[in-house]
Amino acid sequence: MAKRYTVFVDDNFHYMDESERYKLGEFADCASAVAACKQIVDEFLATCDLSKSDAEIYHQYISFGEDPWISSDDSECKFSAWNYAHERAKELARKK
Repeated sequence: MAKRYTVFVDDNFHYMDESERYKLGEFADCASAVAACKQIVDEFLATCDLSKSDAEIYHQYISFGEDPWISSDDSECKFSAWNYAHERAKELARKK
């Protein structure tokens, strides 16, 4: 039986408010679901003021960005938007 990977997106600005959650879609494999999650985070980070420090960019994300996550019966498929955003903020800040 094929595993299903469903990506949901929460709103960091409305933390813990499930009424702000939406379903992005279903994916055939973990890699595709993770790529979709990364795209959501990257799109938000592209709107941030990249002249700021990595901590300030990351703070913008955890305060106002979207928080995608994967629901699946595949226990090996893991993605943390906050961890990914933290690493990407460091990379973006180094580029300035």
